[in-house]
Amino acid sequence: MLVYPHIDPVAVSLGPLKVHWYGLMYLLAFGTGYGLALWRIRRSGSGWTADMLSDLLFYIAMGVILGGRLGYVVFYGFDRLVDDPLWALRVWEGGMSFHGGLLGVLIAVAVFCRQYQKPWFDMMDFVAPLVPTGLLFGRIGNFIGGELWGRPVVDQNFPLAMVFPHVDNLARHPSQLYEAALEGLVLFVLLWWYSARPRPRMAVSGLFLAGYGAARFTVEFFRQPDADKGFILFDWMTMGQILTTPMILGGLVLMLLAYRNERLAINVPTRTPE
Repeated sequence: MLVYPHIDPVAVSLGPLKVHWYGLMYLLAFGTGYGLALWRIRRSGSGWTADMLSDLLFYIAMGVILGGRLGYVVFYGFDRLVDDPLWALRVWEGGMSFHGGLLGVLIAVAVFCRQYQKPWFDMMDFVAPLVPTGLLFGRIGNFIGGELWGRPVVDQNFPLAMVFPHVDNLARHPSQLYEAALEGLVLFVLLWWYSARPRPRMAVSGLFLAGYGAARFTVEFFRQPDADKGFILFDWMTMGQILTTPMILGGLVLMLLAYRNERLAINVPTRTPE
């Protein structure tokens, strides 16, 4: 049976300067996303410039940090905010909501599109394949921080069972690593492959929403529900599953609309010159 290796949340300490692992994971996430995006825009005919990409990354970073923190405070930590308002500003302690971060990114991309006069869904289709790498590093950050641990395993001989001593002595699922694998690595491979060829507008965004939603919904069965919320609906659905269900449905609708619109565009009758 595995035992969670307690890791100092401070990766580097230089006098009064302390660099937390959580912050490093964000740097790796944005750096990897920027590198992948830069590789993609260098393909001929992309219409992108390095300055445009830098602006987009800046807007997205602000959207992720502000939206993710605000979403976590509203969805998961409102009671703590009432007791300690300054806690909302201590991002380095962890506590970010993917759903809040997603809303922040949607708004950030809208601001970028207004500045550069770009179609919003074109930008979202461009950004979507880059997001899973951020999720990968973010979930690794959760694991390093020893947060968002899993439910107790049924079979004590389960090879991935792990004891988190700072929680209790029960063997649990390392759900942070499950999420890193599904929401991060698997979803990245799927989206990168799918977006490598031209797809109808909205299709890549739709696949991201449906793919992330399905991965998160599944892992929630192994992740310990938030102590202050527990199971919210039907005595088995967690807050994560409630927030994720509309993403799955919305993603499928977007993909259906994308391919329907493509077929309609192809089948538009043309008038024969007289």
